[in-house]
Amino acid sequence: HVQLVESGGGSVQAGGSLRLTCAASGFNFDNYCMGWFRRAPGKEREGVAAIDIDGTTAYADSVKGRFTISKDNPKSTLYLEMSSLKPEDTAMYYCAAERAPSGIPVIVKYGLGSSSLNHWGQGTQVTVS
Repeated sequence: HVQLVESGGGSVQAGGSLRLTCAASGFNFDNYCMGWFRRAPGKEREGVAAIDIDGTTAYADSVKGRFTISKDNPKSTLYLEMSSLKPEDTAMYYCAAERAPSGIPVIVKYGLGSSSLNHWGQGTQVTVS
């Protein structure tokens, strides 16, 4: 079955950087669109970044130019490089997977709801002060 395990979260000062990792297993990573989402206290879960099977990426406007999503297919691993972090980036960060063709890029780009997605990791906390 699909398993997603996030790591790399932590506490950093504003302006700092973090690299999140999502280790995937139980499915053919090459055929799945991947995304990073986050949920801040008291807020709805929102899409942050997405990467499709051909490497095409999409970002929420709030993170463009600061966050970079990438993947390593042979390692079945998804990454999120975060720089110039702001206090408003504080949230639990989750990775999600959906077999292509997937709506994840559209969800992320247009800020749509993600309740239709079925495969999620347990999350990793990012705190920016």
